[in-house]
Parts: sequence; structure tokens; C-alpha cells
Amino acid sequence: MAFELPDLPYDYDALAPYMSRETLEFHHDKHHNAYVTKGNELAEAAGMADLSLEEIVKKSYGTNAGLFNNAGQHYNHIHFWKWMKKDGGGTSLPGALQSAIDSDLGGYDKFRADFINAGMTQFGSGWAWLAVKDGKLEIMKTPNGENPLVMGASPILGCDVWEHSYYIDYRNARPKYLEAFVDNMINWDYVLEMYEAAS
Repeated sequence: MAFELPDLPYDYDALAPYMSRETLEFHHDKHHNAYVTKGNELAEAAGMADLSLEEIVKKSYGTNAGLFNNAGQHYNHIHFWKWMKKDGGGTSLPGALQSAIDSDLGGYDKFRADFINAGMTQFGSGWAWLAVKDGKLEIMKTPNGENPLVMGASPILGCDVWEHSYYIDYRNARPKYLEAFVDNMINWDYVLEMYEAAS
């Protein structure tokens, strides 16, 4: 199953001023596109081209670093674009998600603080995650292109903390970017969709 670069689900200016057109052009058109191109090449060479993306991610983990890095990043970014929307974020969450955050993570404010902290304390490149593991919500962080799939969990929200995700707009102020992501960009409807699929 060949990797394909998905179109952004909004126009390049939709997330401004929190994420600029320039960031999206570089991040989506260049970085994500490179993972797709290289991933296809490496999947073909590894004889995994017919597998689903999730299968490639799990199968290449720990056995084929080059393929894993590109497949993992392709998976992460397919969802990353959908985890954001114009006028997103905020504290008004779909009911089922709010209940799970209250019972598993100690409420919205604690979730917000812990998620931002996961992104801030991820040394170097990586991701901050909200995932479902053993039926419960958990906050995680991973280096590079890793994601909760390889830890037996289902990611339902992720924030990219590679520098190319925020440097144009925030320079080295990663905490400000993470705050903007949570407060103004999260597409909670898509998080709910992934939560329901994982539950």
C-alpha cells in the first residue's frame, strides 16, 4: 500500500497566527513529502510495500530503522494535520472525551499541564501524545518518529515537537507553541473519532 501525501484538510492560512502558511508549506510540502518518498522506496526494498501503514510501523520497529523512521513520521503526520483546525482548542470537549480525561487524567487543567510538559521535556526531536492504553487515557512522549503504536497503545492526539514544526513561528519558544497548540488548534472532534475507534 503505497504511502501518499494527503492534502491538508484546510488552507495554508487557516491556522494563523498560531501556525503560519510558511510553516505549513515547509512542514507539509517538504518534510512530510520527503517521508512519503523515502518511505515508499524503503518499504519496497524491505518487501513490505503491500502491508498497511500501521503494520509497516510495527513490523519495522527495532528491525529497520530507516523504514521505521519514515513510516512512523508518515503515520504521525497524516493524523497531525487532522488534529488541528481553525478556531480549535479550548476547554469545550465532546462529552465522552471530557469524562475520560476527568477519570483517567485528573481533569482538563491537569491534562493541559501534563501534555504541555511532555512536549517541553522531550529532549530533542519527538512528539507529545494522548493515547489509549489498556482502556485508559495516558500522556506519553516519544523521541524522533516513534509513536504509541509501538508501545501497545493507540494514539488519539499528538503534537509534533520537531523544530521544523515551530521554529519559523516561535523560534526556540517551544512552550509557547505547545500552549498555542492546546489552546487554539486542537480538533477535538477528530480526537474523539480516534478515541472511539481505540475504545
